[in-house]
Amino acid sequence: MCGRYASTLGGEDLGRYFHADEIADVEMRPWWNIAPTATVPIVVEKRDDRARLVTTARWSLVPPFAESLILKYPTFNARSETVSEKPTFRGSVAHQRAILPADAYYEWLTEGKVKTPHAVTSPAGQLAFAALYSWWRARPASEWVLTATILTMAAPEPLAWLHDRTPVVLASEDWDWWLNRETTADQSFVDDAVSRSRPVASALLVHEVAPLTGNGPHLLDPV
Repeated sequence: MCGRYASTLGGEDLGRYFHADEIADVEMRPWWNIAPTATVPIVVEKRDDRARLVTTARWSLVPPFAESLILKYPTFNARSETVSEKPTFRGSVAHQRAILPADAYYEWLTEGKVKTPHAVTSPAGQLAFAALYSWWRARPASEWVLTATILTMAAPEPLAWLHDRTPVVLASEDWDWWLNRETTADQSFVDDAVSRSRPVASALLVHEVAPLTGNGPHLLDPV
């Protein structure tokens, strides 16, 4: 959790929605069935001037010390409870925090051997996942690759019936607080983000969808 999600707004729309100062000249196409390692939209704050930038990143964080872009363990999610302890993520907590925009994320209700897909959406129309990012490049020096992970937390009661984990979802009033590079974050800062996220997550909407195959708006249609 979260292992699939949808993000369909283009760069200009994301820039307006997230009050961005800059939009990178990169392709941001609509996608209703995003899987780990895909290239996804990301909102970050630039180091030099605190300008808010919409760009893209590889969804699965790779720390700078990794020997390869392909790791032996999954890093598309990071548990908020231990993120500051894990070598893979702790270097990003202090100043490399981000938002991953989404229309919805998918979760599977497991009943015995049967898994039924559901879509989780926001009454506000967009989800803002609390995320971390890291830059990685191959050795000898090559182009830098921006990578990212979504923070997860224990699901609040209204969502716990579906799955015990859920993304940390930020309210709009917390975007600047979370992205602010002038703030050196630690585990207590992440814990605060989780606390702020609980009422937001508790208000999310859930509906059953058809099995996720292919790509297109039909994947979010209720069944």
